[in-house]
Amino acid sequence: MTPIKGDIVSRVTTVHDTARFAVVVGALGVVFGDIGTSPIYTLQTVFNPEDPHPVPVSDANVFGVVSLIFWSVTIIVTVTYVLLALRADNDGEGGIMALITALRRWKSPRGRRTVVALAALGIFGAALFFGDSMITPSISVLSAVEGIKVVRPSLSSLVIPVTVVIIVALFMGQRRGTAAVGRVFGPVMIAWFLTIGACGVGGIAQNPDILKALSPTYAVAFLAGHFHIAFFSLAAIVLAVTGAEALYADMGHFGRRAITRGWVILVFPACVLSYFGQGAVVLADPANISSPFFLLVPEWGRWPMVLLATAATVIASQAVITGAFSVAAQAARLGYLPRLRIAHTSESTAGQIYVPWINWLLMVSVLTLVFAFRRSSALAYAYGTAVICTITCTTLLFFFVARSRWGTPTWLLALGATILVALDLLFVAANLTKLLHGAWLSLLIGLTAFTVMTTWQRGRHIVTAERDRKEGSLREFIARLHSEELPVRIVPGTAVFLNRGRDTAPLALRANVEHNHVRHEHVVIMSLTTEPVPRVPAAERITVDGLGYADDGITHVTVRHGYIESPDVPAALRMLTAEQTEGQIDVDNARYFLSKIELRPGSEPTMANWRKRLFIATSYITADAAEAFALPRDRTVIIGSHIDV
Repeated sequence: MTPIKGDIVSRVTTVHDTARFAVVVGALGVVFGDIGTSPIYTLQTVFNPEDPHPVPVSDANVFGVVSLIFWSVTIIVTVTYVLLALRADNDGEGGIMALITALRRWKSPRGRRTVVALAALGIFGAALFFGDSMITPSISVLSAVEGIKVVRPSLSSLVIPVTVVIIVALFMGQRRGTAAVGRVFGPVMIAWFLTIGACGVGGIAQNPDILKALSPTYAVAFLAGHFHIAFFSLAAIVLAVTGAEALYADMGHFGRRAITRGWVILVFPACVLSYFGQGAVVLADPANISSPFFLLVPEWGRWPMVLLATAATVIASQAVITGAFSVAAQAARLGYLPRLRIAHTSESTAGQIYVPWINWLLMVSVLTLVFAFRRSSALAYAYGTAVICTITCTTLLFFFVARSRWGTPTWLLALGATILVALDLLFVAANLTKLLHGAWLSLLIGLTAFTVMTTWQRGRHIVTAERDRKEGSLREFIARLHSEELPVRIVPGTAVFLNRGRDTAPLALRANVEHNHVRHEHVVIMSLTTEPVPRVPAAERITVDGLGYADDGITHVTVRHGYIESPDVPAALRMLTAEQTEGQIDVDNARYFLSKIELRPGSEPTMANWRKRLFIATSYITADAAEAFALPRDRTVIIGSHIDV
């Protein structure tokens, strides 16, 4: 290799390494905030004397709890998610909705019922994740700001106002995009993990015996010898794995490699050191367990730690917020939510999105929880229940996908599923004992979201079938026009009808012909599709279909655009030639026709009446088509039609 070539290769490698490092830093600033701030409140909640099932502080219990935390994080996060689930993606997207998509692609050999049942389980898990997305910012920011009470008790009254200001600022900044947020938050999270790791080392140095808890024998002995205590402690220990599902759901933002590297190299070691350091603090002073995380910090550093913890918990909220954006976008594509306005914020990564409607819904919900519960400890059990139920759903779906997608041997799946699912179900059972102490909240949010999503999916299926029947075949409709079975008068001008595809006739075109008995000289039926690339080259953007006739002025146009591009119908029309549209069209004076569907509760027993009303109410959040496709308002005509649900 010549020196010049070697220099070029060296520079390319350096640029590539820099880019990879930047992605890892961005992932640290978005993906790991939730799970990375769990050390603030997990051990504190386990030994909380106000707990309905408190864990007494003793050497054996401390060793058992710390060992359980370590092995729970290792098995659930490192094994289930980092080593296994992150490999089950859907075109780079992660999260439980990606597993549902995989189930639809790789059918069950036992038939459709198995797939439907598993998909329903996945939807419930996704619904619980929305609950997680509401509770995480509340408990995370509250727990950090409550550090004020440790440093300066006289300032306790400021906890709620400061929390509210931080949460509002967090949601207001979401429109800047995941990449921008990650660049700002990444260095903060690196400082956070290095700091809590260093503090953990300091605590361990004071009582190195705590390292014995690395042995699983302490966890097993605690569960077996003190099951009446250990079982209830699992409802708080599960807080150590909060953020695992967000880690998976955010995979589309940064990719599997960046997340894996960030977890193994920095996040996991730092969290483990913090938990062990806190365990050493509790062993040294069993009477003072109000906030072992902040007591781990030297007195001179507690104010800076409160500030750093507050910044870190803001970032923790970011992990689930971006995860909620991803889950909502995937749910909309799968037909479980209406079409939402989605802003893509990166040209290099399709998964980096911003969903305004979800953002503002989460903000209102989070503020409501802050004002209603006012203490992080009051939200702890609601938080844990949402997390572990979602994790259990993800684990079950993963093993099914592993069998149907990769053909993994049944004996190996049975062994892995038995161990992992049994552990998950043990946590679920423990959290259900807290049903009256806050766990009901996450289940209520999950059931509400599940009802909305399944109702929309069912209603959409009904409406699509009825709409297909009303629209009829496009080619048959064109043939009837040519046979003069549908007598019409041709008027000058260009009419553009937006349609879902090229198989059915747009309702607006059919209404114009059948009721007004007119059509325009030039008719363009246009369908828009989004490709899984940032931008589509101009040469590949347009596909024209004459629909079988070369001289009638009616053409079908398919417009492709990339995920980063905003659909622009007038701009696409300007790309058409006179030969393609069977004559020159006047784009500046063209009229655009949209088919507006008015939904009404019908008399047919398709759904319960309350579900019909819920489906119709949900339809109002659908993104405006004229705005989404850049149609000129003064030349857009909406022709309505009603469909009974």
